[in-house]
Amino acid sequence: MIEELKKYYGAQFEPALIEEINEVATYTEASEGEDLIKPGQYIKSMPLLLSGNIKILRPDTEGDELLLYHLEKGDTCAMTLTCCMGNTKSEIHAVAETSTKLLMIPIGKMEEWSSKYKTWRNFVFNSYHTRMMELLESVDNIAFNNMDERLNNYLKEKVKILNSKQIYTTHKEIAADLHTSRVVISRLLKKMENNNLIQLHRSFIEVM
Repeated sequence: MIEELKKYYGAQFEPALIEEINEVATYTEASEGEDLIKPGQYIKSMPLLLSGNIKILRPDTEGDELLLYHLEKGDTCAMTLTCCMGNTKSEIHAVAETSTKLLMIPIGKMEEWSSKYKTWRNFVFNSYHTRMMELLESVDNIAFNNMDERLNNYLKEKVKILNSKQIYTTHKEIAADLHTSRVVISRLLKKMENNNLIQLHRSFIEVM
């Protein structure tokens, strides 16, 4: 594990901090579609992603969910940090979008490292800032963009995250992420295909 830590965080964290992370962190792997954090549970550790992608969703009172942002390797989750620091129940749902490798850091180390290591403190503050910007972008999408633009932005983000123009997903899954109906998504995807923006296949969407 120490080699992976040095690979992803060696240029960012002090060697002493890398050693401490290696000593206290719990290594975890998650398969595609696996729940990592469920709404209502207490969070006892914060994640550091070594590889893979995680999507962070916000459930509503009716059980539907809205996609807030994605986490990629090298990231951590601002919502998780907030719950850890405040010892409150999670209000988000974290799901592995691809096979994922991550380290779970005990919450007791967060405050200790924030005063002990400048690089850790900067990492936490930068993570808050990045996630906040992504949240504002999500709000802007919902408030100011129509569903055509939201779907287009969603597919572009998927291509970036997966590093592939072939997106293996269903119309139903996209509709759930964008908080709309499958019928609406199917109609808009067909419109995008007619405009030569995408090509629809049986099990995946190809972005042109």
